[in-house]
Parts: sequence; structure tokens; C-alpha cells
Amino acid sequence: MFTRRVERDPFVDVLRVFAVIVIVGLHWLMPELSYDGERLIRGNTLAQPGMWPITWLCQVMPLIFFAGGAAAAYSWRTRARNASGTGAARWTGQRLYRLALPVLPLAAIWLPLPYLLLLLGLPTAPVVMAGEITGRLLWFLAVYVLFTTVTPALIALHRRWRGVEIAVLAAGAVAVDVLRFGLLGGTDGAVGDAIGYVNVAFVWGALYQLGIAYAHGRLAWLHRSRACVAAGIGLLVTAVGVAAGPYPASMIGMPGSPVSAMNPPSAALLGIATLQLGLAFAMRHAIRQWASGRTVSHGLAWMSQRLLTIYVWHTPALVLVSGIAVVGLGWSTPELFSADWRREIQAWLAGLALVLAALVHVFSRVERRRANVDAPAWRVGAAAVLIGPGLLELTIDGFDPTTAGDLVGPATASLAIVSGVTLLRVPRRRRDPGTMPAAMTAAMPSTMPAAIPAVRSAAMPAVRSAATPQPPAARTPEVGTTPPPSHQPTGSHRGPERESVGA
Repeated sequence: MFTRRVERDPFVDVLRVFAVIVIVGLHWLMPELSYDGERLIRGNTLAQPGMWPITWLCQVMPLIFFAGGAAAAYSWRTRARNASGTGAARWTGQRLYRLALPVLPLAAIWLPLPYLLLLLGLPTAPVVMAGEITGRLLWFLAVYVLFTTVTPALIALHRRWRGVEIAVLAAGAVAVDVLRFGLLGGTDGAVGDAIGYVNVAFVWGALYQLGIAYAHGRLAWLHRSRACVAAGIGLLVTAVGVAAGPYPASMIGMPGSPVSAMNPPSAALLGIATLQLGLAFAMRHAIRQWASGRTVSHGLAWMSQRLLTIYVWHTPALVLVSGIAVVGLGWSTPELFSADWRREIQAWLAGLALVLAALVHVFSRVERRRANVDAPAWRVGAAAVLIGPGLLELTIDGFDPTTAGDLVGPATASLAIVSGVTLLRVPRRRRDPGTMPAAMTAAMPSTMPAAIPAVRSAAMPAVRSAATPQPPAARTPEVGTTPPPSHQPTGSHRGPERESVGA
């Protein structure tokens, strides 16, 4: 285990907690739900006219990746200062273990739950939709597994290139969009989609790398007026891209929209990131002062220990409350901002918060559990190969019960994640330092045991003689030296001795 606590930055902690709270609130307020007895009708409140500006501030995934890169760099710095010299494989294994562990109870419950609900007679359509939605937001963890695995290389790259790599990644994101929207003429077809998903590495990688640069002090110049200028540039670039380019006005994927800024991610998110980070850095000093208070710092620490659990379980909480209210009681979402909406949305959010609080109370123990992961590099790499694709498969199909017969489905994805965690958790085999390898024992001459007593008896007189205390011999001062000051006689009647030449 680490012998030092991970270096904390209250500014980064506030960004992480704020982003997760916004994500949870947005996912709880976006759905427009109704049930006609056979199918569950789902809409999006942000798809209504005039709601798109909200998405420019509420699409906070850029803040998540920025804060994640900074937190990883701080943790890596703590590893470097650790006296025990924690290796890169051990550091990466511990981070992967903490990422994947909160997903295990989710999979353990949701693998059998849809089939149980169908056996109890619940309609098929709501059950299938619930299973799909539950796993859909795990895409973030899948991408984060990738970046965590290559974090040591990314930190080394930043130390060599000093931020140039961020510009290269951003240019790559723009080039992908030019190829996708310009040369390929749009988003239709598998080729355009495949090209667009390359920006998962370029867009999110640039923001993750920007967080690493911040942890290394590269953004110390970005404050107050300069940060406001950066926010203005981000706003201008995004507005031009939406007005003249192929990007949609909403930074959140909307039903029926031919282009999504998020799936796959587009370079427009870099403009949104510049806008949001500029505003955040303009308030960085005030944020740090606010976070330094005792109550706030304790609250941040409490939330930071449970962020993954909150993120993983806020969608199942939505599924549970929606199933009871919409399918069970026949409730439907009122018209946005109407009197009924303002009255009923409070009870809606209160019910969701209570359910999520209960789920976090039960399952956050898994996230807060600490384990001494000490797997060799090959097992860490194999675990990443298992956990990442497993999370990606759950993102695509969720826990849809109709995919039970598929070769690649929720069961195989969950098995891959469990296998990856097991590879990380199994301790490394170590040789007892008090035992001698069998090969060395076999190589010893057969006469050695018999010779040991003779050597011991011959050596004992010399040892006893050396151990007997001898009276100290009188030392004769050497020419040109004086005793050290600490050995000078105090209170002597003699005058100070003349320092000899060469002393």
C-alpha cells in the first residue's frame, strides 16, 4: 500500500464533485416519461426549443476528464515520493481495481433482475429499456480504463513535450471532424461512425492530458482576466462551429438529431471545455478559499470517496423510481415549467435522492474498500484488456434480457470484468527470504555439511579472542594534528596550543 496520502487539490476536488452532481441532476431532469399500457414513451426536456444553451454549461464531461487527468498526475507524484518505490504496474493495477470494483455489485444484481421481473409478469418493453439504460453510462469507465492504463506513458510524454502533445491531440480531433463531415460528407454509414469514434482518444485524451499539465503547474498563468479571455474564446469558437459548421446547437445527444456532439465526441467539445475551464479558472482562487473551510472540506472528502458509486447507481435509482411512478402508478411527466411540473418535480427529485442515498449507503463500502494490489505488469495489462471491453459491452447492450442467447452479451461482459478484477487481486508469488532455492541447495557439495562443524570449531578461539576486551593503548599525538574541539580539555591551566603546520 502507499505510505503517503495522495496529494489533494481542492480546486480539482470541487470540479469532480460539481461535475458528478450536475450529471446526476441532468439525467434525473431530462426524461419526459409516459406509459400507454404497452410501451414506455420517453422524450427529452432539453430537446424543446430554446433549451440548447443550457447544454453548453451542463455538458460537464470535459471537466470530468480534466479533473481525472489532474488527479492521476497527483497520485503518480505521490507514488514517486513513496519511499517504498511503488512500480508503475502496481500503481496502474490499484487504479484499475478501484475503477472496476463498484461495477461488480451492479452486475451481480442486474444480470438476474430483468429475468425475475419478467417472471413476475412485468411488461417486456419497460424491463428491456430499464436494462439498457442501466449499463449505458458505463462508457465513461471504459474510456477511463484506457487512459488509466497509459497514464505513466502520458505523464512521461508531457514531461518531454511540455504541452505540445495537447495541441497535437486537439489538431487530431479537428482533422477527424474534417474527414468525417467534409470528405465523407456526413455521418451516414459505418465508415463515418468509425472515423468519428477515433475522437474518443483525441478529444477526451486532450482534456485528460490538459489535467496532467495543470498538475505539473503548466497552467499557473491562467487566472482572472486571462481565464475570462480563454472562456470568451471558447464561447466564440463553439458559436462559430454551430452557426457555420456541422455541429448541433445542443452539446447533448438529442433523439432524432442527425448529428451528435457527444456520440461520437466531436471537436466542438473542445470549445465547450475551453469555455467551462476558463470560467472555472477565473474563480479558482475563490473556489480554493471556499473549499478550505472545515465543513466544505469534509463534505468534499466524503463525496470523493463515493463518487463512482454515485455515478454507477444514479441510473438504477432513476429506473426504480420511474418504474414505480410511471409504470406502476400511471404518472407522466408534466409539461416543462408548468405549475404541475414545478409542484411535482420536487417530490420526483426527493424520491430519487432518497433511493440513491440508500443505494450509496449500501454499496459505497465496495468502493471504499482498500486492497493491496500487487500484480505483475502482464496481469495488469491482461486485466485492462478484460475490464475495458467488458464495460464497453455493457455500455452497448446494458443488461437487456433479449441478448441472453448472444455469444457476447451482459453475462460474458460481466465475466470479463470479474476475471480482470481477479487477476489484479490475486497476490504475486514471493519466495520466503529465509529459504534457499532448491537449485542452489542441489548445487552444494555433499561434504559441506560435514565441514561446517570443523570450520566452526577452528574459528571459535579467534572469535573469543576478538571478543575479549583489551585495555586501551596510550595514543601518541601525531605531528601536525590537534584533538577535535569536542575533546579539548575544559578549564585547563595550559594556554592554547600553537596550531602546527599542516593541521
